[in-house]
Amino acid sequence: MNAPVLVVEDDPDLLALLEMVVADAGHRVRTASNGLEALARVAEERPGVILLDMRMPVMNGWEFARELRARHGRCCAIVVLTAAENAQQRAAEIGADGWLAKPFDLDDVLAAIAHHLADRDGGAPAAH
Repeated sequence: MNAPVLVVEDDPDLLALLEMVVADAGHRVRTASNGLEALARVAEERPGVILLDMRMPVMNGWEFARELRARHGRCCAIVVLTAAENAQQRAAEIGADGWLAKPFDLDDVLAAIAHHLADRDGGAPAAH
């Protein structure tokens, strides 16, 4: 079974939209509304890609990324989703693998997921 995509977003409307779009594209989706929930999801099942909002209550994206790396190393790709003026800088601050500035095109989200899942699998076809 393919690794899930973990969507970490505190805006419930955006979280629901991303969950629907990513699932409709054929991916399994896990969700979390803050970094603390996201760490629990990673502990339950390692995702292939994490779509990570940076500004969240309880545990923000910076704290989550630091704790994820401390516990699991570079176990999975992180794509930052941010409304910050310099999305690339936010991504660099946490050593993320990619970024998308809000508002983003949903096709770009799916392309980023596909790109990072292919990198994770080494571009090799799935075993049967």
